[in-house]
Amino acid sequence: MAHHCLMLLAGIFFLALQLVLAEECAKYKVTNCEECIKSGPGCAWCKKQNFTKAGEPDSVRCDTVAKLSERGCTSTDVINPPSIAILKENKPLGKSDTTVTQLQPQHVVVDLRPEQPKTIKVDFKLAEGYPIDLYYLMDLSFSMKDDLNNLRKLGTQILDELNRITKSARIGFGAFVDKTVLPFVNTHPEKLKNPCPDTNSPCQSPFGYRHVLSLTDEGKLFKEKVTTEEISGNLDAPEGGLDAMMQAAVCGDKIGWRNVTRLLLLATDDGFHFAGDGKLAAILTPNDGECHLTNNEYTKSTEFDYPSVAQLAQKLEENNIQPIFAVTKKMVPTYQALSKLIPKSAVGELSDDSSNVVQLIKEAYNNLRSQVILEHKNLPNDITITYDSDCGDNQKKSQREPKGRCDNVQIDQQISFNVTITATRCFDNPQTVEIRPLGFTESLKVTVSTRCKCECDEPGRKDDCGGNGNIVCGICSCKKGFLGKNCECRAEEKTTQDLESACHRDNGSAICSDAGECICGTCSCHGSDIQGKQIYGTYCECDNMNCELHNDKLCGGNGKCDCGTCKCNEEYEGSACQCKKSIKSCLNSRNNVCSGRGSCVCDICQCTNGYQPPFCETCPGCAVPCAKYALCIECEHFKNEKNTEKCKTVNCTGFTANIVESLGKDKMCKEKDSVNCFMSFTLKENDGFDSYSATVLKDRECPQPPNIVAIVGGTIAGVALIGLLLLILWKVVTEIYDRREYHRFEKEKQKAKWDTANPLFKSATTVVVNPHFSSE
Repeated sequence: MAHHCLMLLAGIFFLALQLVLAEECAKYKVTNCEECIKSGPGCAWCKKQNFTKAGEPDSVRCDTVAKLSERGCTSTDVINPPSIAILKENKPLGKSDTTVTQLQPQHVVVDLRPEQPKTIKVDFKLAEGYPIDLYYLMDLSFSMKDDLNNLRKLGTQILDELNRITKSARIGFGAFVDKTVLPFVNTHPEKLKNPCPDTNSPCQSPFGYRHVLSLTDEGKLFKEKVTTEEISGNLDAPEGGLDAMMQAAVCGDKIGWRNVTRLLLLATDDGFHFAGDGKLAAILTPNDGECHLTNNEYTKSTEFDYPSVAQLAQKLEENNIQPIFAVTKKMVPTYQALSKLIPKSAVGELSDDSSNVVQLIKEAYNNLRSQVILEHKNLPNDITITYDSDCGDNQKKSQREPKGRCDNVQIDQQISFNVTITATRCFDNPQTVEIRPLGFTESLKVTVSTRCKCECDEPGRKDDCGGNGNIVCGICSCKKGFLGKNCECRAEEKTTQDLESACHRDNGSAICSDAGECICGTCSCHGSDIQGKQIYGTYCECDNMNCELHNDKLCGGNGKCDCGTCKCNEEYEGSACQCKKSIKSCLNSRNNVCSGRGSCVCDICQCTNGYQPPFCETCPGCAVPCAKYALCIECEHFKNEKNTEKCKTVNCTGFTANIVESLGKDKMCKEKDSVNCFMSFTLKENDGFDSYSATVLKDRECPQPPNIVAIVGGTIAGVALIGLLLLILWKVVTEIYDRREYHRFEKEKQKAKWDTANPLFKSATTVVVNPHFSSE
C-alpha cells in the first residue's frame, strides 16, 4: 500500500512539474521566432507588427501565451505550435480472413515540439490460437542418456499438444555438447571417437552444436530425426548451451523461423559456460554473434569464445525469440537467475528422464503468453519514451516506466498503454522508433520529427523595413548589406557581430547590459514599465532607481539616485543621504576634523589607512618611522665632526624635537648615531599624514673604548697559564705511566725461577783423556 501511495505521489509531482514548466518561458538571447520556439515548451511568439514599444528588443515577443495576451497580442497573432500525432496505419484488433491483429495502431507519425511530450494510446488484445514455432535444443552429454530415450518415445506428443493450443504449430530439433578442445572435451583420438564412459553403448563423437531438423509440422519426421541421434560425452560439468542458443537465434533462415511466436526450449541437466571460459582453452576471440553453420554444424566453435549473457539476451530479443529452460531440480536456481537477465524467458523443472517435458512446455508457454511487455528499439539519443500501463481493473497502474508491462493477461482481454514520447532538442531528419510487445511479432512504427520552424504568412509591402527587407513573423529580415531592427544600418564591411561588440561594456557583459538595444553599434536604452525609472549610460548600465534605501525611501528622500550612487542635497550626506551634515563630534582636541586622517560622515569619523575612531588619532597596526627621523634628531641635538656633512643635506622641515631628562611609557625608539651611540626617543604623529614631533632623552648610551693593556696582558697570562697546565698534565701522565711499568716489571721478576748455573754458558776449556794412559 505504501509503495502504491509513493508511486501515486511521484506521478502527481511529475504532472505538476510539467504543468509549471509549460506555463513558464525561460528565454535566453531570443531574436526571432524559431529561437523562441526552441527556448521551451511554454514559449510562444507574437507576430503582430508594431508589437514592441520604442527601445524594446524583439525578445519581448517571446513569452507565455497568457503574458502575450496581457500585452495585447491576439490569439491569431500567437505562434505556439503544439506536439501532434497522426495515425498512418490503424487496423482494428481481432482476426480477419488471413491475419490476426493484436496491436493497435501500427504506424504513427509524431511531430514534437522540443520538451513538449505527446502521448499515444496503444491497445493490445491477446488472440487465441496464434501460430507457434518451437525449436527443441537438447544437451546430448552422457548424463542425458535417459532423457534422449524418453524424447524418442514422446516423439509426436509434443507437436500434438502444441496443435491443441494453436492450429499452426511447427517443431524443430538441435543438439549440443561442448567445444571439442581441452579442458572441455578429452582430445585423445580414442576418446574423440567414443567419449562415453560406457564403451559398449552407442556413442557419437563430441561436437559444439548441430542443427538436426528445421522447423516442420510433421511430427513423424521429428521423431525419426531424434531417433537417429546418439548420446555423446565431455569432461567438465558445464555445457555449451549458450553457444547453441546463439546459433539457433541468429541462423533464422536455416532454423526456419516464421514471423510468429518463437519458442526456444533448452533441455539440460547441468550449468553453462559463458564469455571468458574460452580462455581456459586459449580461445581469446570474443563471440561475434553471427551465424556460422556449415552443413548444419557450428564450424567456429573452437575459434570463438562463448557468448555473454547480455549478448545472448540481445540477440534473442532482436530475433523475437522466447527461451524456455527445461532443467533438472538441482539446476533450477541457476537458470532462474539466468532468466532474470533474459527478458520474456521461463524456467521449468524437468524430471530426471524428461518424461514431463510435454506438460512443462505447455505451462511455460502459457506463462510467457500471459505476460505482455511493451518496449522500444533503436531509440535515438534525442528522444525519450515512458510508459503508463493499464492492465485492467484488478491490477495496479504503473506510470512513467521505461517499459510497459502487464501480467496474467487472458485470451481476448484488451489492455492499454499510454506511450509518452518527448524530443529533447530539434533535429533535421525524421527518426524512426519501433515499439513492440516482447515475444510477439507485431510492432508499432513511430516516425518522429520536430516542430522547430515558424509558419508565418504575413503579406509583404514595399515600404516594409525601410524598403531594405521583409517582415517575417512580425520582425524585419534584412536584405544583404543592411542591418538593424528596421534594416536601417548599412553593413558596409562590418558584420552584425562587429556592431554588437561595440555595445558590450566588457567581455563578460550582455549587449547594452540587457537593458537596451544595439542599433548600428550604439546602445538605445529601453523604456521601463516602472513609473519614473530611467535607463541611461553608454551601455545602458545606469538607472535612477537602483540605489540604497533609507526609511524605505530612495536615498532617504534627501537626494537623487545616479547610476547606483546617491547624490545628496547640500545639507545631507551618507551613502543613502540619511543624515544632515555636521562635524561637531568629529573635532579632536586641536579642533581638526578626524585629525586630518578621515572624513566626517553623519557626524562620525570614517578613518582611512588603519586609523581608528573616534578621531582617527591612533593606528595600532601602523609602523613607527624611527629610522627616518633619527638623523634629524642627531643633527639637531647631538652634532659632532662625523655628522657635519650629513646634516647639511638632511631635510627636517616641520619636524620638532624636545630634550627631556626621562621618557614616558610610550613606544620608544632606539637608533644608533654616527659615533655608535644609541639615541632614545619617542615619536608622536601630528594631525594629517607624515608629520611627527619627537621627545628625546638627553643622555645617549655610548660604548666605552677597549683597554688594550688589559687585553694584551690577559692574553699573555692566559697563554702562559695554559702552557704551564699542559706541562703539569704531561708530567702527571708520564709519572703514572712509569709507575705502572715499574710495578709490572717487579711482578715479572718475582715470577721468574733462575738455576744456579747459567744454561747458556759454555766453558772455553776442553779436557782430553788418553785411554792408554795409566796412572801407574
